[in-house]
Parts: sequence; structure tokens; C-alpha cells
Amino acid sequence: MNLTPSVGPSAAETAPASAPDRPSLWRRPLRLEISTLLSCLVILSVVAWALVPGFFTSASPVTGEAADALQEPSAQYWFGTDATGRDVFSRVVHGSVHSLSGALVAVTVGLVLGTLLGAVSGAVGGLVEDALMRVVDVLLAVPSLLLSLSVVIVLGFGTAQIAFAVGVASVAAFARLARSEVVRVRGTDYVEAAYASGGRFHTVLWRHVLPNSMTAVAALAALQFGTAILAISTLGFLGYGAPPPTPEWGLMIAEGRDYVATAWWLTTLPGLVVVAVVLAANRISASIARRGRA
Repeated sequence: MNLTPSVGPSAAETAPASAPDRPSLWRRPLRLEISTLLSCLVILSVVAWALVPGFFTSASPVTGEAADALQEPSAQYWFGTDATGRDVFSRVVHGSVHSLSGALVAVTVGLVLGTLLGAVSGAVGGLVEDALMRVVDVLLAVPSLLLSLSVVIVLGFGTAQIAFAVGVASVAAFARLARSEVVRVRGTDYVEAAYASGGRFHTVLWRHVLPNSMTAVAALAALQFGTAILAISTLGFLGYGAPPPTPEWGLMIAEGRDYVATAWWLTTLPGLVVVAVVLAANRISASIARRGRA
């Protein structure tokens, strides 16, 4: 009989199996990162169009040659020409400044006003929160396009007016999200610890609550940028934007609808540019939100 005392399993044998290494950031979401990169390239390209349009095209966006009217897309005219012989690609490039600047104004208006309302209501609470949220509920009860049209009718037609109107229509979304994020962060342990250590209300709000509440708001801002471009183009299509012959994307699509059967490029190609920019903004927004949850 073997009298040798049995020896228990070694530490290496009893140690729990280590969890598999988490893939690196670049290996895990490789496809998503590539799509985000492509989306950034789309946005940067359109921004470059708005900043230096003369670098991409030398053709005039408002005048053309009657002899070149309704030319199909070619090496000379990438997006073809319209009924007056104007280069459609040149008009799309020069029109980007109107759409992008309008979207930037709209997002800024919605972000500043909405975040201010949401942060104040979420931080203060009580009657102040109830009053501000009822105002937000009224804004949410009105369809955004109808609200934008109402503001445009009051302010008048033009790119600046519709940009402000679209921004006003987005205030409620920013306010709701900012309020919910502030309420969530306000109840965390580190915020309670900051108050317990003698932190004042405005100091804790500025240093701890707001910085940790803005990731979701930033994601919404990127999403609203694409939504604002779509809304501004829609209002321009309806005739509330810049007057002809301004090269504005929505107006260009509206001008080409009478030639859909004979000159498809007049509406299709500017429309594809709008769709590409909106989808790129949505992709960037999703990437920001995903990283905020990581």
C-alpha cells in the first residue's frame, strides 16, 4: 500500500482559467471603424467643398452655356448640366456652403438651448424641472417639420431663417436627452462623494455632472447634423430657402423634378450627395454613442 501522503493540486492547477484576452480596439470593431472612417472622409470632403470650392471646380455655379444644356454626366461634366447649361457638379460643390452652414447653425441652436434647458431641469429638479419639461412636451407634441415651417413663416424665407427654425425644432430632443443624462449622473456614487466632501452645487455640476453627461449629447448632435441637412434640403425643396439661382441642394432637386424623365441626373446626383452626407453623420453618431458606452 502506498503510504505517501497525497499532494493536493498545485497552485497552477487550482488557479481559475484566465479569461481570454479582450480583442484590441482596432481588431474588435474593424468593420465599424472602417465605416466610420469612410463617413469621416465623406464629411471632410463636403466641408472642403464648402471652404475651398474653387479647388474642386472652376465652372460658375450660376451661369452656363445654353449650347451645353442638359448634357449627360461625362468626363467634362461629372454631374451633367441643367436646362440652362450650368455645371451641376459645380452647383453641388458651391451649394455645400449653404447646407453645411445652415446645419451647423441649426445644431448649435438646438444644442445650446436644449442642453441648457435639460441640464438646468435635471440638476435643479422640483418645480423648475416640471415647468421646463412641460415646455419641452409642448415642443415634442408638434411635428418638427410643422414647427420649422411655423418659425420660417414668422421669420421669413432664406437659408439663415430655415436654419434657425430647424434648430428650434431640435431643442426638445436635446433637452430631453440632457435632462435624462444629468439625472442619471447626479445619482452616481462619485457625485454623492463630491457633495459629501464639501463640493458646492455649481462646482459639482460643472466638474462632474456635465462632463459625464455630454457623450450622449454629442452623439445626438452628430445625428442632428445629418437630420438638419435633410430638413434644410426639404424646406429648400418646398421653396422656403434661398431663392434661385442660389446653388442650394434642396432647390437644385426641386428645379430638376420637371426633367426627371429626360435628365435624371438633375435630381438623382444632388439627392445622392444629400443621402451620403446624412448617412455619414448617422454613422459617426453611432460610433460616438458606442464609444460612450464602452
